[in-house]
Amino acid sequence: MPDPDLSNASTTDAPAQPEAAGADSILTVESISQECARLERERNEVNDRYLRLAAEFDNFRKRSDREKSEAVEYGASDALKAMLPILDDFERALKMECAEAEYVRGVQLIYNRMSDALAKLGLEAIQAEGQPFDPNLHYAIDRIEDPNIETDTVVAEHQRGYLFKGRLLRPAMVRVAVKG
Repeated sequence: MPDPDLSNASTTDAPAQPEAAGADSILTVESISQECARLERERNEVNDRYLRLAAEFDNFRKRSDREKSEAVEYGASDALKAMLPILDDFERALKMECAEAEYVRGVQLIYNRMSDALAKLGLEAIQAEGQPFDPNLHYAIDRIEDPNIETDTVVAEHQRGYLFKGRLLRPAMVRVAVKG
């Protein structure tokens, strides 16, 4: 014998199932659209992160290339800086009086060859005497009062300064005029 409660339950449940299925399908469409929106936001964040990392890497690569080329171009600056005292010694030797003209000529030839070789590498002397004082190129070691010379003009050069491929290698040590 069929149970009257079961037969009633199946008839009362039958109309409720399509309504529940309809509600589930509405919730499913909403949840799918929410999930789709969430995934789209996540994709945009990942894409943004990727673009930023790609830009960072590109900047790093450019910086590394620039540093490498500068190291190659300006790598000789330390060697040239070590040779500057030798140039200074040659200049001092040439200023000294000597009885042997051939000796002076020999020292002058060696100095000229060395200066030419260093100039080919990119070394250039800073012309200081008679020029306006420039703290980027000159190092003032003394101020001399002279009313006949314009203020902040280099009067004398104690030690020659040098540029290497346009960059300061060593500032010129100079005496500067001031009006008294």
